[in-house]
Amino acid sequence: MVEGMTEFGVNLVAMVTPMQPGGGLCASGRTRLVDHLLATGCDGLVVGGTTGESPTLSDAESAGLVRAVADQVGNRARVIAGVGTYDTAASIRRAREAEAAGADALLLVCPYYSRPTQAGVLAHCLAVADATELPVMLYDVPARTGVAMAPSTLAELAAHPRIRAVKDAKGDLFEAMTVMSRTSLAYYCGIDELNLPYLACGATGLVSVVANVAADRTADLIRTVRDGDLVKARAIQDALGPLTDRIMRAGPGAVHAKAALAELGVIPHASVRLPLVEAGTPTRATATPP
Repeated sequence: MVEGMTEFGVNLVAMVTPMQPGGGLCASGRTRLVDHLLATGCDGLVVGGTTGESPTLSDAESAGLVRAVADQVGNRARVIAGVGTYDTAASIRRAREAEAAGADALLLVCPYYSRPTQAGVLAHCLAVADATELPVMLYDVPARTGVAMAPSTLAELAAHPRIRAVKDAKGDLFEAMTVMSRTSLAYYCGIDELNLPYLACGATGLVSVVANVAADRTADLIRTVRDGDLVKARAIQDALGPLTDRIMRAGPGAVHAKAALAELGVIPHASVRLPLVEAGTPTRATATPP
């Protein structure tokens, strides 16, 4: 674990949601996964985020996952609940349920599909931040949402006393450095391929999909950059390259992180919910002989 844990943690994992074949939640897999993540160095667990297949989880499932993970973790790590949806009222409801379930903080994605204006993004985020007493990490991922959070929007949101961090999956390092220099927002890299450059540019930590299976190595990367040893940090990032490529470039991160965890015996099944399918599932075209 990296020393100097913040209110969100430093070495955060975008935790998968273990499932049974057929799509039911797998309690034994969840318990084993949380033990594995704590043992390998995660100090923040993001529950019910994108990698946790949040669009397929019901409100009750989301709150139940947060409660179960928070009860298991205790004070050994932060539990950050993914509560963002494309509906502000639903996001507020999930935020309040996560707070009641024991979450330490919230992850709030930019509203997706409806593609609101920046005024709409601002109003949405402020409404959710006003709904609980928990600190909020914004999630800026325009490749998924269709809308980026503009630097001016981030600066305005930073004035809210509970909006304190950004998970940046935009990939614009210059913009990230600019916002970091002009606000008090803590930045977390949300793109595993760019973990090293974000840390070198001043990011507080990572929200990593690869950390599901390699949290010890992401912790080493953070620590090495903090120590100023960029030569060693590059070696760590290079060594992580094949695993990062396999999990992040071969298809949806949730699918391939689950496959890797199942191979390691951490979770019993690599099952996902539609519209995701397990790694190696043939398409109808490839499954049908010519």
